Amino acid sequence: MRLFLFLICLFAFDARALTAEQARAMAAGETDARIEALAKAVEAADDKTAAFIQAIADDAVRVSAKGVYVVTGDKAVDAVTGAEATLPDDAEDVVNNNRMRGEIDGALAALKLFHKDAAVRAQAVKTLQDADASKLPLIDKAYAAETDAAIKAKLGLVRATLMLGSTDKAQRLEAAKLLAASGSGATKTALLGRIALEDDAEVKAALNASLRNVEASLAWGDKLGAVFSGISLGSILLLVALGLAITYGLMGVINMAHGELMMIGAYATYAVQGLFQKFFPGAFDWYLVAAVPAAFIASALMGAVLERSVIRFLYGRPLETLLATWGISLMLQQLVRSVFGAQNVGVENPSWMSGGVELMGNLQLPWNRIVIIGFALAVLLGMAFLIGKTRLGLFVRGVTQNRPIASCMGVNTARIDTYAFALGSGIAGLAGCALSQIGNVGPDLGQGYIVDAFMVVVLGGVGQLAGTVYAALGLGVLNKFLEGITGAVLAKIAVLVLIIVFIQKRPQGIFAVKGRSAE
Repeated sequence: MRLFLFLICLFAFDARALTAEQARAMAAGETDARIEALAKAVEAADDKTAAFIQAIADDAVRVSAKGVYVVTGDKAVDAVTGAEATLPDDAEDVVNNNRMRGEIDGALAALKLFHKDAAVRAQAVKTLQDADASKLPLIDKAYAAETDAAIKAKLGLVRATLMLGSTDKAQRLEAAKLLAASGSGATKTALLGRIALEDDAEVKAALNASLRNVEASLAWGDKLGAVFSGISLGSILLLVALGLAITYGLMGVINMAHGELMMIGAYATYAVQGLFQKFFPGAFDWYLVAAVPAAFIASALMGAVLERSVIRFLYGRPLETLLATWGISLMLQQLVRSVFGAQNVGVENPSWMSGGVELMGNLQLPWNRIVIIGFALAVLLGMAFLIGKTRLGLFVRGVTQNRPIASCMGVNTARIDTYAFALGSGIAGLAGCALSQIGNVGPDLGQGYIVDAFMVVVLGGVGQLAGTVYAALGLGVLNKFLEGITGAVLAKIAVLVLIIVFIQKRPQGIFAVKGRSAE
């Protein structure tokens, strides 16, 4: 098939477009001479020359004293005329060392700047980030012809970077002005390198001004990146803490197995992924849609079993509840090790959660983090509606606030306890489903989040949903900003100290429970 396409490409154009001398110079000889010939061919390349360069990259070219040939399978064609030919006995393979392959890849990327598909052109621009000055004429030509504004802007930065090394003072000044709008770390490196070599005072001043603008842009990118990372971490903490806001905040149960309920949700996601890979491979990108309810149901059922078998006998006894749930957490971890193994398992992102949105040169927002932030918001709104606007929510609030009166009004308090605990456990399962999209899933998954989750609930105010939101997002952003200053370990310690000081001054948390008090 490749030979067929190659022949079509060759015969579609004038045979004079690629000469025998050009073909031999690119395919045989010393590396420096081949690179020079390749650069000259790229400057005036057409589709036929591009096809020949691609054949060199594919190791499909043979050279003999009689000519240059492109070989596919057991067939050969003359590289210049495109006519089928008999491969001479003395034909030798073209050997491409790493340096030559790098030049060939750069040449092919430069030629793709003229492709009809904008996505191909955009990828070619990325490949040319480290191009040398020999590609400048072709890049100038592509820049003038480019119609897509976003691609043209990125190509302009590549062009300006290459112009920094020009012997023409006017071009270096133009490059300095163009690069001032860049927010790329590579641009900063290029400017620093050129400043060290620049002799002209005017150009050097322009380069320093551009460098200041680039550094300011990079600083803003770092700050915005820290804010996004903080919101992302906060959304994860929020998902983890929402379940505790019910089981601990409303029901008063210190559930040390909450992390293991998250782990069950993550493994449920892994199981659904396996089912889709085996039975529905064509619909794999949608496995996460099925995994969300599966994670909720698996954790909710486990929570209901725990509440009916253990927790319901320990209401009002916090120390016993803590010890019992800690023991349950160890049992659940061992159960998962027996079923799935002790090693971590990988959960793949659907294709629509891969990649990210590039806002600045040093700021890219990953799609999986953006989706998790949106998912956390959706879970929060759903939980707020359920607790505040539904009959079940009314019963849960009634039972947690005054159990005897609720029972006198005909509410089955034991059933409501089970429902509430199952709901909190199911939300923990949703947190596990989300966590599976940003890291590996293992038996110890929940251990890294359980302490942070309790801190969020206590800091926000026990039983206060709004406080949980503020505390989760606040701790996430604060932690990421402190990490940039002190490092990850000291940031954790600093956050813990700040929480202790805050609780000492305001034991009720950010939002206190409304009610009457007697002095």
